[in-house]
Amino acid sequence: FRFTVLTFVIAVGEVLTATSGSCHATVPNMLNVHLVPHTHDDVGWLKTVDQYFYGGRNDIQHAGVQYILDSVVGQLLQNPERRFIYVETAFFYRWWKNQPPSMQKAVRQLVDQGRLEFVNGGWCMSDEATTHYSAVIDQMTLGLRFLNDTFGPCGRPRVAWHIDPFGHAREHASMFAQMGYDGFFFGRLDYQDRTNRIRTLEQELLWRASESLEPPYADLFTGILPNGYNPPKGFCWDQSCDDAPIMDDPDLEDYNVDDVVQRFAAAANSQAMAYKTKHIIMTMGSDFQYENANLWYKNLDKLIRYVNTRQANGSQINVLYSTPSCYLQELHRANLTWTLKTDDFFPYADDAHNFWTGYFTSRPALKRYERVSNGRLQTCNQLEVLGGPSSRKGPFGAGDSETLREAMAVAQHHDAVSGTEKQHVANDYARRLANGWQHCQVVVSNSLAALSGSSAGRIYCDNLNVSACPLTEASKKFSVNVYNSLARPVVWPVRLPVNASAYTVLDATGTPVDSTQQVRKDRGYAVNELVFQAQAPPLGYSTYSVSVLQNGPPSASVKSGPPAAIQNKVRSTLSVCLRYNASDGKSSISDQASGAYIFRPNSSSPFIISCTAETESIQLQEVRQQFGPWVSQVIRLHSNSKALEMEWTVGPVPIADGLGKEVITRLDSSIASSGVFYTDSNGREVLRRKKDFRPTWDLRQTEPVAGNYYPINSRAYIKDDKDQLTVVTDRSQGGSSIHDGSLEIMLHRRLLHDDWRGVGEPLNEMSGVFPLGLVVRGRLLLSLTPPALAADAHRPLAQENVLQPLLSFTEGGPPPGSLLEFSGLQAALPPAVHLLTLSQWGQDSLLIRLEHQFQTKESKEHSVPFTVNLQKLFSTLKVVGVSELNLSANQWIDEMKRLDWRPKMGM
Repeated sequence: FRFTVLTFVIAVGEVLTATSGSCHATVPNMLNVHLVPHTHDDVGWLKTVDQYFYGGRNDIQHAGVQYILDSVVGQLLQNPERRFIYVETAFFYRWWKNQPPSMQKAVRQLVDQGRLEFVNGGWCMSDEATTHYSAVIDQMTLGLRFLNDTFGPCGRPRVAWHIDPFGHAREHASMFAQMGYDGFFFGRLDYQDRTNRIRTLEQELLWRASESLEPPYADLFTGILPNGYNPPKGFCWDQSCDDAPIMDDPDLEDYNVDDVVQRFAAAANSQAMAYKTKHIIMTMGSDFQYENANLWYKNLDKLIRYVNTRQANGSQINVLYSTPSCYLQELHRANLTWTLKTDDFFPYADDAHNFWTGYFTSRPALKRYERVSNGRLQTCNQLEVLGGPSSRKGPFGAGDSETLREAMAVAQHHDAVSGTEKQHVANDYARRLANGWQHCQVVVSNSLAALSGSSAGRIYCDNLNVSACPLTEASKKFSVNVYNSLARPVVWPVRLPVNASAYTVLDATGTPVDSTQQVRKDRGYAVNELVFQAQAPPLGYSTYSVSVLQNGPPSASVKSGPPAAIQNKVRSTLSVCLRYNASDGKSSISDQASGAYIFRPNSSSPFIISCTAETESIQLQEVRQQFGPWVSQVIRLHSNSKALEMEWTVGPVPIADGLGKEVITRLDSSIASSGVFYTDSNGREVLRRKKDFRPTWDLRQTEPVAGNYYPINSRAYIKDDKDQLTVVTDRSQGGSSIHDGSLEIMLHRRLLHDDWRGVGEPLNEMSGVFPLGLVVRGRLLLSLTPPALAADAHRPLAQENVLQPLLSFTEGGPPPGSLLEFSGLQAALPPAVHLLTLSQWGQDSLLIRLEHQFQTKESKEHSVPFTVNLQKLFSTLKVVGVSELNLSANQWIDEMKRLDWRPKMGM
């Protein structure tokens, strides 16, 4: 298999196939207007998830999802003609649990009859720029599994629905296709792109979303909605709207039926001019609407009746209640050919100076915490399987992975990991992730106890990123368990805060391991840092024993001044400058300011913080650079590593000058990149970018920096015939190549103005921990290789960065007789094959996803098919049966039937 994901369930039972809902009949040779009643319910944005569901804090925004669902279901039950679609399973799941059996039965009937249709169906409507594909797959699986288990085949969504995300990733379309969706609808795209597509009638198209998968496996019909996701102007009948209702008593002075019908016909005919078929869709709803659904449905009933009555007088317009799948069915019946698209929909701008590229980096600490939590969830899922039943209820109590799974699913929302929420909501997302990890720690501890035979208490030092771990700082003897969630062995640099000057480190066999102690500066409370290289087997752990040899300062040599040349298979000079973009929103061209969403620097040339720094060399393998009081960097080389590590620390970003700032690091090289650079899509396939260029229309560039920024989820690179400079990131960030031979990545943003896109506050993160402003630390991994060999390095490097080993600690040495090393695999998987998922699916069944992680043609050695024998894969699990599912694990692969779409010839 080539760059695809195979999903298996081991020893599973029977699942029924899905069926389509009932659709109202359309009228041939008329313009059929499909009215789609809907609500868009953010899983957190201006209010927290709980506040949105219950209707709390209405002083911030009037919204209560529980009342929306109550009201909609009541109105659907009154009239069988009515339809409604719902998207966010996180909210529906909560509501469903609170319903009595009689209401649950009634809702099941609505779903069976196609009157209530689920679209998208994930736990949330995920962001597409800053999410990692593995987390997206998990959150979709969580939501779709609930719908499958609750409603059977009729609850399975057929349409992906991303009406609000701020740009659209090709990898998302590929995933939706592999999940069995027939089509994909969204509301936002670049204003220039939309103008061009209206002119050429290409607002509905066929998206070929993978270079590696054989068509039509990753082909997805894609439709751009006409009004974002709002109703046509003048036809909003929610309690939050001001449009006049339909007043149809001719004896009253305000009778307006003729006016409404005339205006609606004009709106429908105008919209039809921008689409190819005799069918158009209208989204009748918006943010948190239908809390009083009677207002909407009473007026929609009248609209349908009065518009269709005019057909007797020659009107060619037919209006009907519909759903996205019913609309898609009619487009398919038209049997047309569709323009083919192979790139993505980034970056997104809603006007000439309003590029939504700032959120690629907004809230960098939350972005990192979400990425770390993803790795912890995979570890928790795996150890729940490997440790067996005792992992959920063992010596450390009862634990679960579900709490973290739901928290991670919520964090994928397009106003969560994106960084576009209010501060108190961002705090709530982080709290949920922390709480989920507490539940998972019990699972991990129980599982490691079962596998090792030791029930000694375990400690998790969650603040190692700021060099804080009370156990290692105070203890004279402790052990370190290094769990590796990858299906291949890893070598990982362990860095621990300590206070003694010399230690001995022993591996699982009792063999001494080379280690160093270094003086730490301005990091936590420990004065020193213990560093050693740990090796961990595939899908397993190794245990290291650490003992104090000597107290006092370390004897390691520290030299001040310019560093010696750092060389470790890096074959070219590279200059690094840290800079910032000032953003005060007072441009003479536009008053648009940078904010949580938008990137709008004052100048095309960034201000240099420093290209020189106070420098220390540490044992010729570490260089510490202080660019200023609020910016520092450590450059490291690890033995046998093909990458250079750049650990950056930024903050608090100064604002005394009254200017917001966006801090970038720029890497300048001699590579002749000719305006071309490459960025990944959600951590998987890589797309080619070109400065000041869009593949599908003639771009009029109005923002030379912000208009060339793209999301970097895990890697970016530039190359020429000889060299490729690749940067692997530890979180989602924005970046570009503004100058030939250069890569720049935005690290941190602190802004003093709101950007007027709804969040209503500036992106100025402060807390009790950081009262002067947020301090953020992260790392970039740089490799310089011939282009033909680059993917062999950056593919596994990126996976290691996403799924870093989990360290846990015990006081004292390992108990006698305990198993100090374990692997859950009989042998490591080939480098091209990644174990994406291993989790408990049922009492006697597991969910497994195997992924070919190399893109077609990017590696001579690894971009080829590989075979894996599942029966010989695990060391402790016996495979008694295997069945293959689609990517989201809600349908058997041999029963997944999708609509076929025809691209235009020659495309």
